[in-house]
Amino acid sequence: MRKRIAGCLVVLSLGALVAGGCAKKDLVKEEPPPPVTAPAPEAAKPAQEARPEAPKAPVTEQTPVREPVVAQEPARETPKASGDLQGLLQKIYFNFDSSDLSEDSRNLLTRNAEYLSKQPSVKIRIEGNCDERGSDDYNMALGERRAKAAKDYLVNLGISSERISTISYGEEKPVDAGHDEAAWAKNRRDEFVVVK
Repeated sequence: MRKRIAGCLVVLSLGALVAGGCAKKDLVKEEPPPPVTAPAPEAAKPAQEARPEAPKAPVTEQTPVREPVVAQEPARETPKASGDLQGLLQKIYFNFDSSDLSEDSRNLLTRNAEYLSKQPSVKIRIEGNCDERGSDDYNMALGERRAKAAKDYLVNLGISSERISTISYGEEKPVDAGHDEAAWAKNRRDEFVVVK
């Protein structure tokens, strides 16, 4: 009898250990997703409340130091004369220590190429600029690479290379004389000047 009781205790103990050692599976009741409802239509606003959109805040570049980027200029009308063209050609901006064209810069260059293709006799000069950081020689070379990158892109879009000259001003022509990232971001640019 003692053997049976001892045997039962051993079996029960092992059963308890096995049952207690196993992880319990929590039952999670999945609820169906809520039904999708269409947003309520907005009431029509009176015409007097309609206002032009305010300019958007500058977008920031994604660099290790989170450097701000100057907001790109809005698109403008089609040019009628070379004087009008000068007002339509938009500046492009660069990341710190880079002559690579961003997606925004490529989009603006495409628009600039459209304007230039409508006036095939007009020539332009691309002026490469840098911020104040770096040596004079380094910034002159970087400004030239920036201007050349824009020229090459325009040529690939069908604008004759004979219509485009380049020059680097390095850090000599800042548009913002400040000594912070906001000022530097405005100075890292290419400008497009109608020369004929």
